[in-house]
Amino acid sequence: MIKSLLATFLLITTLLFTACATPIAGLQGYTSGSQGYQFLYPKGWTQVDVKKVAGVDVVFHDLIETSENLSVIINPVPDNKTLTDLGTPSEVGYRLLKNNSLNPNLDKEVELIRSESHQIDGQDYYILEYQIKLANGQERHNLASVTVNNHKLYSFNLSTSQKRWTQIQELFETIVDSFSVS
Repeated sequence: MIKSLLATFLLITTLLFTACATPIAGLQGYTSGSQGYQFLYPKGWTQVDVKKVAGVDVVFHDLIETSENLSVIINPVPDNKTLTDLGTPSEVGYRLLKNNSLNPNLDKEVELIRSESHQIDGQDYYILEYQIKLANGQERHNLASVTVNNHKLYSFNLSTSQKRWTQIQELFETIVDSFSVS
């Protein structure tokens, strides 16, 4: 009887500690009522005021690692176009990369290293992963989730330094997978 109680106690304790160690444990939710999207983001990140930047709806960054950030960018798409009408995950990933590279103020090299698709509630999403090398030699790693809804292209972007990528890869993948538009 005592062995059974002890085993049950150890099992419950192990499950509780495992639950606390999962990536979701340190996350909180954000919902945009006006634009109809939601996502998880790390506790300890703060929202940045970016109302002056066209297309950018929201930005958060880490208080300690201030270069770690996430953003949601919303742009119009022609009527009745779906995400798959815009192309495959790779085609859309390269198109976004090309459009971003047209900005003459940004001197950087960008490489699309992964592109894949999945669905949430019947809606298509593309997950895109980029490695970036800035002119100053700094290397970055970005993850994005893109979808089309209501004649708008939603792009959810997460960015960190390349040297931190291996430490937070699982967390960032959980965050990017949490992005959804209704």
